[in-house]
Amino acid sequence: MWIDTHCHLDAPEFDADRDAAVARARTALVHMLVLPAVEVAHFEQVRQLAHRHGVAYALGIHPLYTDRAQEGDLEHLARALQAHRDDPRLVAVGEIGLDHFVPGLDRTRQQAFYLAQLKLAAAAGLPVILHVRRSADALLAGLRRVPVSGGVAHAFNGSDAQAGEFLRRGFKLGFGGAMTHERALQIRRLATSLPDNALVMETDAPDIPPQWLYRTAQQRAAGLPQGRNEPAELPRIAQVMADLRRCTASTLAAVTTANACAALPRLGALVAAA
Repeated sequence: MWIDTHCHLDAPEFDADRDAAVARARTALVHMLVLPAVEVAHFEQVRQLAHRHGVAYALGIHPLYTDRAQEGDLEHLARALQAHRDDPRLVAVGEIGLDHFVPGLDRTRQQAFYLAQLKLAAAAGLPVILHVRRSADALLAGLRRVPVSGGVAHAFNGSDAQAGEFLRRGFKLGFGGAMTHERALQIRRLATSLPDNALVMETDAPDIPPQWLYRTAQQRAAGLPQGRNEPAELPRIAQVMADLRRCTASTLAAVTTANACAALPRLGALVAAA
């Protein structure tokens, strides 16, 4: 059994075949998904999707959406976490974090939303799902100020020292389609060298397509559409990691499932019932 710890099933790219995408995932033995919200307007949709499909969800405001978020959105998040505090399918606060890659974003505003959401997660006793893009040190600094009960550092591509700091704080590190690209040398090195207890699998569907779905800018200009990632791709993505680590896919599935349940404790009961 596989767990996709990061899937945006609410994205419009799935509007035409959302139910079929979930069915394909289950056929591929991906029996559990975690659906992180990215803004207040998505909260109810991800909650409803999680209940409809028997999966898990998280509520949060993504750093790329903070520029258009309203100050009242943090209060909205606080109310939603309170309203759904007993919902076993609410497993984390996320997707939250910092993005220091995309130009033109207000870093001060990102930081304010990040710290505020860490405080909400701590008050709710929930782990967090972190967006980490050229921001690992700043995220760790925030966690030193506002400790939370661990979670997942999504799409991790940091240093060994940064990986160790996240692990010491109860986090697991997410690996997905980027690892399948042969030129992603740092990610592939991490996928090979990190200890077993560090790893969880994810797709970030419909984004971060694996190598076999990726289209270059030249190909896209020639009219080839970018391949859409989806949860059913997870076992093939994971096979790349298994090959890098020289282990079997079944061993990796067991390890990463256990790690996901450790990082997001409410997942355990959901997985047992799946």
